[in-house]
Amino acid sequence: TTLLYTIKFESIMVLRTETPPAVTCVDKELNGYVGFANLPNQVFRKSVKRGFEFTLMVVGSSGLGKSTLINSLFLSTIYEDDNYPQEKLPKTVKVQHSTVYLVEGGVSLKLTLVDTPGFGDAINNTKCWQPILEYIDAKYEEYLNAEGHVNRSTVVDNRVHCCLYFISPGHGLKPLDIEFMKQLHEKVNIVPVIGKADTLTPEECVEFKANVMREIENNDIKIYQFPVEELDDEEEETQDSQAQLPFAVVGSNTLLDINGKKLRGRMYPWGIAEVENPDHCDFIFLRNNLIRTHMQDLKDVTNNELYENFRCQKLAAVTSVNLDNKLASSNRNPLAQFEIEKKEHQERLKTMKLGMEQVMETKVKEKMTKMEEQKNELKQKHDHALKILEKLRQEVEAKKKELAENQKALEELQLASGVAVNNSTSSLNSTKDKISSKKTKSTKKLF
Repeated sequence: TTLLYTIKFESIMVLRTETPPAVTCVDKELNGYVGFANLPNQVFRKSVKRGFEFTLMVVGSSGLGKSTLINSLFLSTIYEDDNYPQEKLPKTVKVQHSTVYLVEGGVSLKLTLVDTPGFGDAINNTKCWQPILEYIDAKYEEYLNAEGHVNRSTVVDNRVHCCLYFISPGHGLKPLDIEFMKQLHEKVNIVPVIGKADTLTPEECVEFKANVMREIENNDIKIYQFPVEELDDEEEETQDSQAQLPFAVVGSNTLLDINGKKLRGRMYPWGIAEVENPDHCDFIFLRNNLIRTHMQDLKDVTNNELYENFRCQKLAAVTSVNLDNKLASSNRNPLAQFEIEKKEHQERLKTMKLGMEQVMETKVKEKMTKMEEQKNELKQKHDHALKILEKLRQEVEAKKKELAENQKALEELQLASGVAVNNSTSSLNSTKDKISSKKTKSTKKLF
């Protein structure tokens, strides 16, 4: 290779070439044990202590079983039904992310799931991928800015490492599928997945896979290429991963009792679709390749290729602008250059002032709107309280009226009962007098 560099001397650009000295590498055999062969164990212990992080994005139309598949992949209830109530579909695509911490065999994983509800559900899906593209670029930009800080030991990697793109079962890719993958294939690792694969017969599934891969190749779409390398005995089943694309999967969180074994699957009148049966779907291939064998490679490709491309484009754009400005300024006299810089500075100040005024105006409007909303809310509460008080007052008045009527009826009843008692007492006294007079007469006759 040839090293190129430039020297600027009195506005004269000189191009020189220099060939670096050749470096020879010689393998040396050691006479004893040194210890650097233990480096993999050191890296392993440090990595396990620090933990791992992975960001997975799921994209696809509603009803393809995205949340069910994620729960099946990680054998955990990451997406619950309560988190996704039945409501009207959003008119625009929204990017939502959630983070869960999983632990398996002493190894911790910070899993960030990025969902895109509303994708492909609208009547007009023009540029519905734009929020997704902006989210991925924003995470790259965030990581790039974090690398420029003084302390880079606390850089958090929130870049999207893999995108599971769900394809609806049918005869081939839709125009939206093709356009989405074209827009994002240089930004993220795309792994195509056929959702609801149990709606296809085995012959239809094979044909649909071939059509999808043919259309991907014809449209020059770059999907994630699973590396071909020496595999362990446990990984031999994943060596034909590229031939399995796109993965036709079935997701289920239901455990079925089949011949005394607990298996995840879906029960149908014609039979059972087992999730982890390679003869029924490609779920086991997807899980093995995505989690067990190539998760670190997905992160490496994101960091070494996709992110580096983004970084080079960003820095190249900034460098080219600065270089053009320096070359143009080198040909001007100092006074003219000072005037130009003064005008640029004044323009920047003017722009900043306008921006601050707009921000202040926006904040004032937001505050006034918020105060008006609070005023309306308080007025509604006040009116509601008055209605309740009026209702209570009417109820109290009705109770008072009812109580007065009851008291009047009670007094009349007491008065009537008093007259009856007096009449009965007088009749009783007259009867007693008659009896006593008869007794007296009978006594006189005896004597």
